[in-house]
Amino acid sequence: MLNKIVLTGAAGALGHALREQLSKMAKELVSTDIAEAQGDLMPNETWVTADLGDFDPVLNMMEGASMVVHFGAIANESDFDSILHSNFRGTYNIWEAARRHGVQRVVYASSIHAVGMYPKNEYIGVDTPHRPDTFYGLAKCFGENLGRMMWEKNGIEAVCLRILSAAPVRSTRALGTWLSMPDLVHLVTRAIDTPTTEFTIIYGVSNNDRCPVDNSGASFLGYKPQDNAEQFAEEIFAEATPADPSDPAQTRHAGPFATIPFGQGVDLSKMGGSQSED
Repeated sequence: MLNKIVLTGAAGALGHALREQLSKMAKELVSTDIAEAQGDLMPNETWVTADLGDFDPVLNMMEGASMVVHFGAIANESDFDSILHSNFRGTYNIWEAARRHGVQRVVYASSIHAVGMYPKNEYIGVDTPHRPDTFYGLAKCFGENLGRMMWEKNGIEAVCLRILSAAPVRSTRALGTWLSMPDLVHLVTRAIDTPTTEFTIIYGVSNNDRCPVDNSGASFLGYKPQDNAEQFAEEIFAEATPADPSDPAQTRHAGPFATIPFGQGVDLSKMGGSQSED
């Protein structure tokens, strides 16, 4: 059992889903978000309300931590200054505080949007170079590169979870990109309990028949998703509008993120969700 885990973005849908399992994996769980605590705390859980863009509270909560599960961020495209504060600076603060306190590993909620502009008919792997679609995706590239640098120069392990769609299946895109909550918990558990990871990228996606990405390069983590979005296919296709092969929103891994203007968010409910960290 680990001494202490710090979970950021703990008030978001995904962070909330992780709290119970993380509390079982460490003597102490520190959950943090810019929002107040959501629901009752676990017996070994402490809640810290903080802005990750401010370094001092991040540094303080990291003391004595074995690992950090970093899900705190703006979870959609937004104006650059907001993304800069929460997603760039907040992520830097996490890794810098981890470096100062000798934290073993950072488990980072990255995103498909770090590689979102690749065509969907390209079966991309975990070693695929960055090709972001938005300021939001660009921040995920920054987080992955920061994690690699901190591993290579400071020995802090990193597992970067390129999450596809961790939300109810409401679109044809989500039939391939869906990540169920049980599979999310399993993914994060494997990212924590694998003895050594060095720097690793893995896609956060369920065992979907139409999965558009390849996780074989990270198979050593032992992530074996169980859920499959195909159970929703008949209903989704019955309500779907005709496909348009000239629309990048339908032909790129990014979905609608491929076509929105910089700084303008999308309605995540219509695309089957994004990672919804916060």
